[in-house]
Amino acid sequence: MDSLLESKIINELKTVYDPEIPVNVYDLGLIYNLKEKDGVLDIEMTLTAPGCPIADEILNEIKMKLECVSGIRQVNINLVFEPEWNQDMMSEEAKIDLGFM
Repeated sequence: MDSLLESKIINELKTVYDPEIPVNVYDLGLIYNLKEKDGVLDIEMTLTAPGCPIADEILNEIKMKLECVSGIRQVNINLVFEPEWNQDMMSEEAKIDLGFM
């Protein structure tokens, strides 16, 4: 993927927050993989808990925001739970924000 496009995608992902945790989905480590080909973006991601009551809201917000990125015409999100998310997947910034460091 083009580094400029990847940067735009990551910047948009950093505007999507889990309402229960004051950290964006990217820095939480919920995004496992991003692949783009011919304007189609495939995302492999997880949630902090499989039974997340607002999962649909988070996924819809990601899809809506990323489909507005220039160069992206379609977003496919594959929600996975392997590997299981844990706090070690968070960025250092997220760990500091949440008081883990």
